[in-house]
Amino acid sequence: MRILIVTDAWHPQVNGVVRTLDRLAYDAERLGHTIQFLTPQNYPTAPLPGYPEIQLALATPQAVADAIEAHNPDALHISTEGPLGWLARHWAIKVGRPFTTCYHTRYPQYISARYPVPESVTYGVMRYFHNAGVATMVATPSLRTELQEQGFNRCLIWSRGVDAELFNPQARAPMDLPGPIFLCVARVAVEKNLEAFLSLDLPGSKLIVGDGPDRAMLQAKYPDAHFLGARFGADLARLYASADVFVFPSKTETFGLVMLEALASGTPVAAFPVDGLIPELVQAGAGVMNHDLRTATLAALDISRETSRQFALGYSHENAAKQFLSNVSEAIYRPMQMWAA
Repeated sequence: MRILIVTDAWHPQVNGVVRTLDRLAYDAERLGHTIQFLTPQNYPTAPLPGYPEIQLALATPQAVADAIEAHNPDALHISTEGPLGWLARHWAIKVGRPFTTCYHTRYPQYISARYPVPESVTYGVMRYFHNAGVATMVATPSLRTELQEQGFNRCLIWSRGVDAELFNPQARAPMDLPGPIFLCVARVAVEKNLEAFLSLDLPGSKLIVGDGPDRAMLQAKYPDAHFLGARFGADLARLYASADVFVFPSKTETFGLVMLEALASGTPVAAFPVDGLIPELVQAGAGVMNHDLRTATLAALDISRETSRQFALGYSHENAAKQFLSNVSEAIYRPMQMWAA
């Protein structure tokens, strides 16, 4: 099967969406399928106002239509709700082409963190976008329930995977910092709610791994925290494994791939009680959630590192790819029957 994925999130962005799509293409090829991408790299771009790291495609409806038709895919998947996503959606509806979508980001919460826009308004836009497709893929059962309560019609589970060989407890190494070590890996931007972590009264040391538009401001405001910038590969794996607790203050994620990487490294998670991966990992005893993030963070120190690791081992890249491919195949080739059953 040849699949075309239209995405506004792409390199050089460093985020969970880009990493997920990269890995999906790799695993799909190993399973005998081909995934190609239509991205902002195919067009002139302009920076997102207030967020220059994100480049938006300046494409015309005809240019996107021509590109999709040139790819001539067996299946069309629209990954994001940006300019390319809307143009691809318009083309698909116009020509009567079935397509699937994915709900990667809680935009109602994301946007309300930046602008005075009620979440109900953004949910309305998201429903309009996604309900036009055959199915919307979501990362967890709890997120599916949340979206169904918001009026999303057809939701299928597409989970995520983790590289449990790269991210493993054996990467743990001594750190020349007072313990315990509390780590957060995230884009340094307002929607990640990092101040909820940085402002906590905690023993030991706080580490922030990642970069973004708010780094200089937060670094000046919280001089006792250690801002390490973006890290990758074995260096990132060492930091995950060397931390005592991974603190996840975001309230806008639909999954939180970084949590899975921390758990695979044997590091338990502390977070706010929001839907996504968090309810599942808490139920498994691999993390703590509480409206009081300090309480959750200190309680997570008592969680077994082996329990955290075992939870993450249940999420493989290959199984996630098989789930995506099955969803696409069902949605594209049996679009009516699958929902009538």
